[in-house]
Amino acid sequence: MDLKQEVKNRLSIEEVIGSYLELKRAGRNFKAKSPFTNEKTPSFIVSPEKQIWHDFSSGKGGDIFSFIMEVEGLDFKDALEMLAHKAGLDPEQFKEKPSKKLPITKQRLYEANEYAVKFYQVQLTKSKTALDYILKERIFSKETILKWRFGYSPNTGTALYKFLRSKGFTDRELRYSGLITYKNGQYIDMFRSRLMIPLSDPQGGMVGFTARALSPNDRGPKYINTPNTIIYDKSRHVFGLNFAKSAIRQSGYVVVCEGNLDVVSSHQAGVSQVVATAGTAITESHLKALSYLSGDVRLAFDSDNAGLNATQRAIALASKMKLNLNVISIDKAKDPDELIKIDVNLWINAINEAKYAIDWFIDVLKNSLDLTSAPGKRMFSDRVLDLIKNIDDEVEKDHYLIEISKLLNVSRHSLISKMHGQIEKSPKKVNKKIIANLKIDTKNLEFNKLQDNFLALMLERQTLRDLLTGLEKKMFTKNEASLLFEMIVTNIDRDLEEINIKKFKKIEDYVKIEQLLYEELYSDLDLNELHYEASRLKSRIIELYVKIQKENISQELKMSNTSKTRELLEEAKRLDQLLNQTKEESINYAKES
Repeated sequence: MDLKQEVKNRLSIEEVIGSYLELKRAGRNFKAKSPFTNEKTPSFIVSPEKQIWHDFSSGKGGDIFSFIMEVEGLDFKDALEMLAHKAGLDPEQFKEKPSKKLPITKQRLYEANEYAVKFYQVQLTKSKTALDYILKERIFSKETILKWRFGYSPNTGTALYKFLRSKGFTDRELRYSGLITYKNGQYIDMFRSRLMIPLSDPQGGMVGFTARALSPNDRGPKYINTPNTIIYDKSRHVFGLNFAKSAIRQSGYVVVCEGNLDVVSSHQAGVSQVVATAGTAITESHLKALSYLSGDVRLAFDSDNAGLNATQRAIALASKMKLNLNVISIDKAKDPDELIKIDVNLWINAINEAKYAIDWFIDVLKNSLDLTSAPGKRMFSDRVLDLIKNIDDEVEKDHYLIEISKLLNVSRHSLISKMHGQIEKSPKKVNKKIIANLKIDTKNLEFNKLQDNFLALMLERQTLRDLLTGLEKKMFTKNEASLLFEMIVTNIDRDLEEINIKKFKKIEDYVKIEQLLYEELYSDLDLNELHYEASRLKSRIIELYVKIQKENISQELKMSNTSKTRELLEEAKRLDQLLNQTKEESINYAKES
């Protein structure tokens, strides 16, 4: 029995997506506002009949699994497991053989951590020191303590170990869980005499702990985290995301703090679109997980050197991922928790007044250095140019070069020269072979939409397929689009009903998306209008393809030897002829129409 198919049989796509988005009936389908863009008019379509969704604003689409992967930031395996549980299925029953690769299953580690949470919760009720700390010093309510499942690890050294052994866990399982360690010939608890803050995955499954010292006199660091396990990775884990998801979607932005308890304080105060990473070490994985929920990320980091360095790293990552990164300044307190205790409205105002990260970074440096002195200008330009050289957008980069030249009263040319010098001195080695083979990323939104729309017309209207002449499979850069183009060309004289789709199983869902796209965009147009639209799309596809290929050829000409030059120039000439021919066809068709 196939688990994926059984999940699809039990769960309807409108039920799954409806738990995330407000769906409204639109004929046979449902509509909603895109969770991936800030659109005003709903263009997210769900088809119960085809069990497919398509988002016209972002170009994304698929089945229930692809939706969960997108909104939850999961891989297919975890999305399948999540939906299986939602459908009341046990994934283990669908496995032919138990896994021999891993000594421990993820499920056992989840269970061990869940038992540990309950054990620590009971111990908290017995510790006056821990209760006084969270109730009186941190001023957390009983409701908050229960919601976040705070606990306390006793100082006996083996209390948790004995408890978990009594529940049937083996020594090997406990060591893999990160809850128990082996020292001086015996198994002992990883955490002792600390406040225990449970860490959960985005779905609420317990994966580990942050353990906080209760007194400045306690030996060891203030915070200790569960070591990396097969269910917990510090560089990927986002604290509080399970509770913050809904508020992030509603508000349209996410706040990232340094400390877990800052997050808890904010949620208790009613500001719930707040999460934390492990300190200031924000990673690409953290930002990727957050980007599924919002493209507006606001950092509440300190403005000390560690916070400045962390923000610089985050700016480079956010630029690469096309995220809007802002920084929240906290002037009247040392952290969000303290600010909330003074007045929650101060925290709300600080969030609303968040400043674009690069502007914030420049202001902090400007206020800490003497920009009238040569050393001050040198140190300032070192830091800022090191930051803006990683900005992908050339217009934005030029904007800051102009601003810095005015601020330092130096020429823009000197800044560019210095920035290029930094790039050349970079320790990263560039492989010329890799550069020669670089292809411009054509998987951008516009090109994807052109391919999708054109193929939807070719798929549904056989009478338009004369326009396939002159097109090649390699012009369709999306993998599914390339396969569908091949399928249509192979069956050029057949209607969709006559094509055996099962032979093209890899694109079965993509075909459904294309059918849905045709219904929404083109079903009301007459044949003349369809032919005009298909002709326009074909022309644009070839135009973009030729542009991309010529840029690639130009790059290769710079890197290639003379023996290959003639071949590349011939290809460039062929592409020019193809583009001119396409333009002529479009002009002739317009005249005939």
